[in-house]
Amino acid sequence: MTPLAITDHTVVSALGHGRAAHADALRTGRSGLAARDFETAALGTWLGSVDGLEALDFPAALAEHDCRNNRLAEAALRADGFAAAVQAAAARHGAERIGVFLGTSTAGILQTELAYRRRDPASGALPADLHYATTHNTYSVAGYVRARLGLAGPAHVVSTACSSSAKVYATAARMIALGWIDAAVVGGVDSLCLTTLYGFHALELVSPEPCRPWDAERRGLSIGEAAGFALLDRAPPRVAAWLLGSGESSDGHHMSSPHPEGAGAAQAMRAALDAAGLAPGQVDYLNLHGTGTPGNDAAEDRAVLAVFGRELPCSSTKGHTGHTLGAAGAVEASVAMLALDGGWMPGGLHGLRPDPALHSHYLRETVEQPLRVVASNSFGFGGSNACLVFGRADR
Repeated sequence: MTPLAITDHTVVSALGHGRAAHADALRTGRSGLAARDFETAALGTWLGSVDGLEALDFPAALAEHDCRNNRLAEAALRADGFAAAVQAAAARHGAERIGVFLGTSTAGILQTELAYRRRDPASGALPADLHYATTHNTYSVAGYVRARLGLAGPAHVVSTACSSSAKVYATAARMIALGWIDAAVVGGVDSLCLTTLYGFHALELVSPEPCRPWDAERRGLSIGEAAGFALLDRAPPRVAAWLLGSGESSDGHHMSSPHPEGAGAAQAMRAALDAAGLAPGQVDYLNLHGTGTPGNDAAEDRAVLAVFGRELPCSSTKGHTGHTLGAAGAVEASVAMLALDGGWMPGGLHGLRPDPALHSHYLRETVEQPLRVVASNSFGFGGSNACLVFGRADR
């Protein structure tokens, strides 16, 4: 593919609001995970939650969109001047020439969960103030962002579990290459909800301690919430980074377990390298999907070895943010771009003992090193896999 400029990006997670907060936490090894409950889910686990969403002054003109997920999106739109950057692009290209492509897994399902507590005791009817289409519906977050930014181009949501907000980069690149749009807002938003917390707990995938990817003592994932956005532009006034390539695959091995040899994951990584016109040795650092579950880390390790061998430095940043599910691809795309810009590779957190069965070159401490090319993996339930490759702004 022709390299595509990324002019701006932003991220909000348990690490804070905006790029600077994330760069500082990632570089210094600070985690945003905390032992806490959420609503009625007292599961004895660690969460990566974003504080202050309830107190955020949500736009009154878009009140029907008000829910935790869209509040999280609003927080990210305000960070790093991102909304202003998009509106400047709209002034250059026209609002109808800018697309909105976002990923999420559960969108605003919490709004319906809360509404169920207020059902009519006689009829069981949900309260009239539940606006399903603009809160719970999967498209609701793209509809909110599009309306909030005053855009009029094509918009849709990808919901392929934890690969969702990586895949939207590929969607936008195709739309721009076809000439249907000139720029696109991409990213993902996923907020904490009871369905997610109880669901992963029922699958016995949640760790009772901070997640420890690639560790011999890993016991599962820590769930987080986040929002991340980027602006892709065919005629940029400035460049923050380049999207060099993207790769997608769907191996359909199992509803919730990865292919044990990482077959689909390896296919996505190879496709991303092919799209970028790069050999494996030209990648400087790989941000792993790295959830911290025994099976997922083992499968990804085999896939990384098959594509890159044992020498490529890699790490998972889910010990910093938690697994933000449908937002993970967007969050870790921002991590990749921050690493490129700052010249460092973040070390994975919470390790007790390296797993001798895993052979990738996993970093446990931050390494300061100039980077030219960084890749990022995102893999979802059902065997939906994506890999993105980014290049430095001055490449």
